[in-house]
Amino acid sequence: MMAQNSITVLSVVGRSKTGKTTLIEKLIPLLKRKGLRIATIKHHHNDFEIDREGKDTYRHKAAGAKAVILSSPAQIALVTDVEKELDVQEIIQRYIHDVDLVITEGYKSESFPKIEVFKWKEDFLPVCLNDGSLIALVTDKPVNAPVKQFLRDDIEGVAELILDLVRQTGSA
Repeated sequence: MMAQNSITVLSVVGRSKTGKTTLIEKLIPLLKRKGLRIATIKHHHNDFEIDREGKDTYRHKAAGAKAVILSSPAQIALVTDVEKELDVQEIIQRYIHDVDLVITEGYKSESFPKIEVFKWKEDFLPVCLNDGSLIALVTDKPVNAPVKQFLRDDIEGVAELILDLVRQTGSA
């Protein structure tokens, strides 16, 4: 599935503590070297705080500002209130520009192509095994599943799959 301006969206999903963040962390520099411009969206089930008490931006927000932007020559950060949780498409439309690929961490229920990171345990199956959007598993042990499978250290193979996905959706 694509979002604004043919940006390919890929979700990395799986149970807690299976290595989703580690996989994304290894993929980003490899995909960048292959010419992709990448953004990520990490889903968090609860409220979160990225500002620290006592800092000017924290004080502005605590005083009642709906949005606070921190800007420097190299980065910009936005903390803003939302009326409801935004879906991936809304986040991309509002905040993400000039990228070829958005990798989300989480968002299991969305219909974007998914790569599940699966840590083999007896009596457990991948959480998205029956999801038609699942395109691959990254696992420590092969699983009986109708999708491509990569061992955890095959980052190059996973990157090639993602590059093929981006080419198919027309983003690069």
